[in-house]
Amino acid sequence: MSELSQVSMRTKIIASVAIFSSLYGVIRLVPLGPMISLSSSFSVADSLAPLYGIILGPFTGGLSIVLGTFLAMALGKAPIFLGLDFLPALVNAVALGFLVKRKWKPVMILNVALLVIFLLSPYSLLLVEIPLGTGTFAFPFVWLHVVALIVLISPLRSKAISWIETLKATYLPWGLAIVAFIGTMMQHLTGNLVFELTWGQPIGGLTAGGFHGIWTVAFFAYPVERAVLVLITVLVGLPLVRILKKSLFANHSSKTA
Repeated sequence: MSELSQVSMRTKIIASVAIFSSLYGVIRLVPLGPMISLSSSFSVADSLAPLYGIILGPFTGGLSIVLGTFLAMALGKAPIFLGLDFLPALVNAVALGFLVKRKWKPVMILNVALLVIFLLSPYSLLLVEIPLGTGTFAFPFVWLHVVALIVLISPLRSKAISWIETLKATYLPWGLAIVAFIGTMMQHLTGNLVFELTWGQPIGGLTAGGFHGIWTVAFFAYPVERAVLVLITVLVGLPLVRILKKSLFANHSSKTA
């Protein structure tokens, strides 16, 4: 019986990875909005990354995103970051996969590490000069990332996970919104770092000054962009999580992922 159980588990892993990586790969071809300074666009699939972690767990969900990203490339979506395009969504899915298992400390460590690396990068912009009257006001570029980190280490994180676990329509949207906010901000940080790595010198042609100009524009755009992604995650996730959390794949994921 134990051998049959093991075969069943492997079958579930293969089936879930095959289905969800294929789904992610196809949806990744659907554009959502332009990337600042790049001749490419965000994908609707970016809003699915939190759900992959919540439903499938960190490992199955993460593997599905990696395979799905390369499938999208095979289907014609050009890579933007020298093939490292899977990393931002992977971080999102893995982080939320651990969060819903209430293993938040590794997520906190990863979040802090990403934030520190971004702040120490010579290509990053620490303060944005915002026009105010006849002068300017300096405001931290990473202000929303700091808010997300505060939410992560606060009791609100645990409350959000409890709301997700209830699967009740009254609480589930709020739980999804809170954890998706944490995940999408970690995804944004990772994307920024991959952007700097692959497009900055010596690999790419962008200098620190070029990046600073891009970050100044992105400062005003990324909060709206992240809010839209979280909203889509909630709208899609509300029915999806309630169904799949009770399904064969989700039961497997909660035990093995």
